[in-house]
Formats: sequence, structure tokens, C-alpha cells
Amino acid sequence: MGKKLFSDFQPVSSKQWKQKIQFDLKGADYNETLIWNTNEDIAVKPFYHADEFNELPPVSNTKASQWKICQSIFVAHVEKSNLNAIDAIERGAESILFTLPNEDISIEDLLKNIDLDNIIIHFEPQFLSDTFVKKIANIPSKAGIRVHTDIINHLAKSGNWFNNLNDDFKKFETIAKSNKSFTIDVSLYQNAGATMVQQLAYALAHANEYLNYIYENPSLRVIFDDKSIEKSTIIFKVSVGSNYFFEIAKLRALRKLWSALASEYGINSFCNIVATPTKRNKTIYDYNTNMLRTTTECMSAILGGANTICNLAYDAIYHKTNEFGERIARNQLLILKHESYFNQVDNPADGTYYIESLTNQLTEKTLDLFKNIETNGGFLKQLKEGTIQRKIKESANKEQQQFDTGDEVLLGTNKHPNTNDRMKNDLEIYPFVKTNQRKTLIEPIIDKRLAEKLEQKRLKNET
Repeated sequence: MGKKLFSDFQPVSSKQWKQKIQFDLKGADYNETLIWNTNEDIAVKPFYHADEFNELPPVSNTKASQWKICQSIFVAHVEKSNLNAIDAIERGAESILFTLPNEDISIEDLLKNIDLDNIIIHFEPQFLSDTFVKKIANIPSKAGIRVHTDIINHLAKSGNWFNNLNDDFKKFETIAKSNKSFTIDVSLYQNAGATMVQQLAYALAHANEYLNYIYENPSLRVIFDDKSIEKSTIIFKVSVGSNYFFEIAKLRALRKLWSALASEYGINSFCNIVATPTKRNKTIYDYNTNMLRTTTECMSAILGGANTICNLAYDAIYHKTNEFGERIARNQLLILKHESYFNQVDNPADGTYYIESLTNQLTEKTLDLFKNIETNGGFLKQLKEGTIQRKIKESANKEQQQFDTGDEVLLGTNKHPNTNDRMKNDLEIYPFVKTNQRKTLIEPIIDKRLAEKLEQKRLKNET
């Protein structure tokens, strides 16, 4: 029993493996046959080996065993939304994310009969009100209440500030003090077609704009006073795509990058990640395939170390919110957590050579782009100049071309489509980019699904 497993076998180096593979290729070129390049300009090899690392990667501090199942609820009617939340909690939800369209909503009625000692509540206001957030901050809760207000995301998405730069930042100052945290919503960049390197670099530059403002205003530094290791000041909201291993590495890289940036400011390096599946690859035709996509995307989020996961209903892009779609989305997470044992290991991706290598490469490329953004004036300046928008468009157009030519596959849409599908009479909401001509301060970043053009053509040809 004292003999180590495999001790009779000599170790095989990566060079020996490559030689063996090259021999088995019978003359075919190793690089051209087995190595492929991603849109992030990362060369993916057929195998990864321990001797590619000078030292063992450090153990990450993520706790995948503690991720929370979140139910997203748009508050159109307070009483109904409250009952919806209670029902979701009874059926397995561990946190609730309320999207608030206006500040006339009674928070007391919305939270009625919800156990705030055990259920984490997220609020996402679609307006900017420091007095409203102050009121929320006074609600007692052991589990925690988090308010997601991101004025820079609003600028990037709408093209305008809520009011103006000075007023928005003054309200941000009050909100950050009251909430003792702030949110970086980077899901827009993914849904608009940015590469993973761009998503991470923009997340870092986006966060740095807030940190610069905070450290120019000493009274704001109080939000960093709590030094407890898992008292997160920063919340990152991210969208997760279907590139399984890369998305795992993306979230891991985000933590490494934030840790590096936080250390420069001497603040708590722990961050809270709220993840949701992307809309970019979702389709209205062969819509059940969306369930497969969101399942793997949630798996990536869990293994990547997300703290909270809000699943996307399979019909979210073309149906109004409905009980069946919500239940299926929640059950996907329940199955992953309680039947597939995705809550049993804290850091399952640690030590996997492929994922560790991807994490390191994404981190290095992101830092290069981040430094370039900061050298050229910072994130807000590049948004104003249109540089960020132009770069995202270039990446999105490249991916769109790959989809149009069939190199990027969405099963059931541009490969093996069911020509008998009819969707024209099943659309409850408009599933395509809406154009609304209006004056904006900057060019807004528009999220767009890959299948939109093809779907519009099919809808037009339906009989």
C-alpha cells in the first residue's frame, strides 16, 4: 500500500508527447492540423503538460461550494413580484434579484414575508436615486442586501448619463457610501460581441474609473474600511458564453486581475461575481437548444467561481416572463447543485493545465490592453472618443462573419435547422435590435444576437 500509483512508469515530457503525435500524424503538419487560434489570438494546443509551468499555480480562494441560485424578477407589480419571489424561494432559490423600473415602488411591500436573514436580495434600479438607496441601506438583513447601480454602464448602454457627469458621480458617491459597495456591470460588452480579452480589460478599466474617483475624494474611502476577507466592496456582473473552458478561465482571470488592481490601491481584493448566461447565442428557432446552452454556461460560471448565478429562461428573448420558463431555468440550477454535485468542491479548476494556461494567457493579454487604455486617457475618454465602441464592433463583425459562413455554429439555426419550425405567431416580445433615433452624448454600445439577420429572413419567408 505504500507504493505510489504509477511509480513503475517513467514520466513523459511534453516534447516526447509532441514527437509521438507528430509521428502518428503521418506527415501532416502538427501546427496546421492540431492547433487552432481563437478570436482572442490564443493558440489552443492539443495537450497541455506540467513542464510548461515553472511552478505550481497557487490555490485559488474561490468557494464554488457556496454559489447561490438566484431568481431574477422584474417588478412591474409589487404584490405579484413579492408572491413570485416567495414562491421561487420555496422552490429552491437562494437569492432574489429585483429589477426596479421606478422609485415609486414600496420596498417594504416588495420584501414582505421574505426571510432576510437567509435570503440575499439584489436590487437593480433602472434609475438613479441616492435617497432611494439610502432607504434600502437601512433595512436590517443578516444575509445581505446589494444595490447594483452602475452609472458608467448606463452611459455605455444608453449613450447618455442619467443626468450629467457631475450629478451622476455625486449621486454615485452617496450611493457607494450608503451601500458600502459598487457594481461593475460588464455583461453589455459580452452581449455586444466583445472578445474575452476586451471584456476583461474593459471591466478593469471600468472599475478603475470608479477607483480613481474614490481616491480623489477621501471621504469615499470609508467604503473600503471593512477588511474582512470576504466582505466584497466590488460586485462584477458578467455574462457567460458557450466557450466552456475559456469561460471558466475568464472568471478566474477576472479575479486575478481585480486582485492585482486592488493591491495597487491597497484595498480588499475579494470581489463578488454575479453571472448570467449570454443572450448573444440564443435563438428563437429550435429554442429548446437554448436550455443546453444555458446549462453549459451556468456550469462554466460555477467552475469559474461565480458567487451568484441567475439563469436565463430558454424563451426569454421572445416570450414575456412566464412561470414555466422561470421554473425550468431554476430547475437547471437545482439539478446542477443538488444532483450533479456542483456544490461539493471549492476550487475544481485548480491545477488543470489547460485552464491554468488559458487563465494566464487571458490575464496577460488583458493587462496589455488595460495598460493601453489607461495610457490613452482611460475608459471614459475612450468611450467619448468612440474607441471602445469601434473595437467591440470590429470583434462583433468578425464573429458575425464566422457565423454567417458556418465557422461559428449555432445548432438548429445555421446548422441542421428544422425547416418546419414556425415562430411568427409565437413572438410575444420583439427579439431583435430596436432602433430609436435620439440625441446621445456618445455612441451607445448595442447588444445583438448572432442569429438575428438569419431569423428575420426566416420569419419573412414563413407561410
